[in-house]
Amino acid sequence: MAGPAFNIVLHQPQIPNNTGNIGRTCVATGCALHLIHPLGFDTSVKACRRAGLDYWPRLEPFDHESWESFLCFRHDAGATGADRGSGLWLFTTKAVRTLWDVDFRRGDWLVFGSETQGLPDEVLHSGAGTPVRFPMAPGERSLNVATAVCAAIYEGLRQIRDAPRYVRNRARLEMMDPRDHGAAGPAHREGDSEAPTPIV
Repeated sequence: MAGPAFNIVLHQPQIPNNTGNIGRTCVATGCALHLIHPLGFDTSVKACRRAGLDYWPRLEPFDHESWESFLCFRHDAGATGADRGSGLWLFTTKAVRTLWDVDFRRGDWLVFGSETQGLPDEVLHSGAGTPVRFPMAPGERSLNVATAVCAAIYEGLRQIRDAPRYVRNRARLEMMDPRDHGAAGPAHREGDSEAPTPIV
């Protein structure tokens, strides 16, 4: 059994709609979601139930009080030595390296900044991780963060050629052989909404 395809890390996200969309993408692709506080919205059970986020309990996101606490968590999770830098990708428009120049590996950590500020200098200059950007037309500012996360995940899945078949159980994600379940994809769960609903 393997861990998540990728670890998606959102640094101080502010817009609930974006995080809701990203959470749904993580559930569908076998990725883990990490939220670095403070957040611009409420993720309590009551708030998620009120917003109709029926998939949120299956997502089971990890919450971290700060960038420093996240780095400690990652260290304790086993990303030590050389892997601490090479497996941590910081998405920022300030980077020189593009997405096309990244060789993703299963379990890599993909870090995205807030909608209003992006990744702060304290993260970019912390000595942890490698900055990377999306190729864009000259003069364009940036992509929507939910769009960027989805694009990065599927480029990573294309590289590692993984099928997102999994069962989540309290912060553990077990990948399952797709041959055991046919080629049509996971069965639709009763009560699933067709589109993500904003967290309120």
